[in-house]
Amino acid sequence: MSLRRTAAAAALTLAALTGTTAAHADAPETVPGVAAAPAAATASPSAPVAALPVFTDGHGLTVLPGATQVHSPTDFTLTVTTKQLSGQHKIRVLLPAGYDAAPERRWPVTYFLHGGGGTVDDVAAAPALHSDSMITVVPDGGLKGWYADWLMQNTAEGAANWETFHLTQVVPFIDANLRTRADRDHRAVVGLSMGGYGSLHYAEARPDLFGHVAALSGGIDFGMAQVRAAVLATELNLTGAWCAVSSSSSTSGSGKCTGYGPYVDSDAIFGSPYPVFNADRVWRAVDPAAPANLAKLSRTGITLYTGNNDIIDVHTEAASKTVKARLDQLGIASRLVNYGNGASLAPSCNGGHNYGCWAPAFADYVPRLEAAFAAAG
Repeated sequence: MSLRRTAAAAALTLAALTGTTAAHADAPETVPGVAAAPAAATASPSAPVAALPVFTDGHGLTVLPGATQVHSPTDFTLTVTTKQLSGQHKIRVLLPAGYDAAPERRWPVTYFLHGGGGTVDDVAAAPALHSDSMITVVPDGGLKGWYADWLMQNTAEGAANWETFHLTQVVPFIDANLRTRADRDHRAVVGLSMGGYGSLHYAEARPDLFGHVAALSGGIDFGMAQVRAAVLATELNLTGAWCAVSSSSSTSGSGKCTGYGPYVDSDAIFGSPYPVFNADRVWRAVDPAAPANLAKLSRTGITLYTGNNDIIDVHTEAASKTVKARLDQLGIASRLVNYGNGASLAPSCNGGHNYGCWAPAFADYVPRLEAAFAAAG
């Protein structure tokens, strides 16, 4: 069976590898026992704008004035433009409660990469990421950006240099505008699903930037046909019956699923997925599970989380086990938390591909990351 046909057949089960399940793409999933985040409010004279840091254009980013959304004095969303991407894009920033009160203090930074079909607002479903010990930054990753500089720049998506946007623009922009600890020992990248791929890939591509990485239910083994099929499904917008299921429980009540945006060529992001005559060379070059790429993490704190109790996480479990085994072979320390059916993690977790598991996984991870930041001095 061709990978294109595999992608279509896998859409019912694998398209969710890139997004949030049981939630509309425009609304973060509600987690049992976790209050929903307040609706964003556009900045106005009555909003607490004065308490927000002032952001200056730079590093290729232009901040749109008057477009900042204020959720609270320590939680706000900027809107920026860049030549690297078509359109306008959001960057959500979560500050520690003591940021204003300690003007001489600098803070570690964690970058959270959302899943496909998601938005920067998905972070509201993982409250542990709003920590009083660090700054959390959530940059837009696109509905199907895959944290990559696309090979094709003339699709319906237009300019799509997501990796350049994040690594050469957003990171130095944040360091220039906030009081950060701008070194790898005080900078982490974490992500789930599609963002799990992004986090591990970014940590490998720029070990000078990130000293800590966590991938939750990640598509982190491009050697697996199932993971490649999930990427193709997003390119072709093959949401299929999965969207019908998720939209039925959507808070939007629209009965529609926005999916992964417009159809693009199946070779648009990483080129041909077929392992014939070196056609899939880009897939192999950026494969997070490739030993040559994993070797770049020799000085990085690595954590993987996965369940195995649905038709998505059974594949993320396989990918995570492969990465863990190869790290062990390379003598690189790492931590794999396989919570199986979720019983060992939290009552809200069913071992599936959802924030009912990811929220408590972050609740387990963030204190460990805070301790690592503190130990770095």
